[in-house]
Amino acid sequence: MKNLLSAGLKKLRPVSPAEPNAAPGRSRAQVIAVAAQKGGVGKTTTTVNLACALAQTQGQRVLIIDIDPQGHVASSLRESVRIAGTSLSDILLAHTPRDLMEAVRDSEIEGLSLTPPDKALNETDTRLSTRVGREYILQGALKTARTRFDTIIIDCPPNLGNLTLNALVAADQVLVPCDMSILAFEGVADLLGTVSVVNDRLRHPLAVLGILRTRVDGRTQQINEAIGGALDENYRHLILDTAIPVNSALAQAQAAGRSIFQYAPTSRGAQAYKALAGEVVSRLQAAPSAASGAR
Repeated sequence: MKNLLSAGLKKLRPVSPAEPNAAPGRSRAQVIAVAAQKGGVGKTTTTVNLACALAQTQGQRVLIIDIDPQGHVASSLRESVRIAGTSLSDILLAHTPRDLMEAVRDSEIEGLSLTPPDKALNETDTRLSTRVGREYILQGALKTARTRFDTIIIDCPPNLGNLTLNALVAADQVLVPCDMSILAFEGVADLLGTVSVVNDRLRHPLAVLGILRTRVDGRTQQINEAIGGALDENYRHLILDTAIPVNSALAQAQAAGRSIFQYAPTSRGAQAYKALAGEVVSRLQAAPSAASGAR
């Protein structure tokens, strides 16, 4: 494991931008924020593997925006990405509007692009407090990207700060991962309350794509029934059919710096995320389109 991680860290080396000065395209991307108020519920694992599933099994062009200062998206895909260039902080803190495409990088996974990890986002969150219209900066920076990708997925920090609010206001839908724990269950209520605030106070039509049950362990049936029953009682219409099982291959893939589809494509984890991608596509197709690209 030590050698694997050491070798993986060397992969984070510079590369040129995906498409410098990219002109508008013809796509009309849906933007999904993956958000949770509690860490450790599989938020980044879901962001990475859902994005890879959409690219590899649904034939989409997908962009991951890593707005979490921890930068775990690039770490999880370090065998397939080379990191350098304009940071997300540069975009968000610019005194004049800038285009997010300046920070977008291609990966070695066909159809998948991403923004680089940015440790400075911790400071950025605080500095945004002084900016007028701070909740809308990322939304404005996404105008070109919306026309060049089919789906954009934002990995949010596990808290409700200015970065998370930017992600929610930039998004059309929010996907809420919830593992089988009481703290994660309580966090769902907090997150859905924030969605209501975004809708009512910020006048942004953010919809809930669904609540995704994660880290479901067949050996803890009693806990699963208790938390699953509480979710069903309170949020039945929001719960996705797909559930992500506890699967050692998911953790091993992350340690190896690969998506589950690169590391163990026949594993239960891979099959679950493939099913999730299909369900997400179906839900997005059935939902009223908010992604006009005109924002």
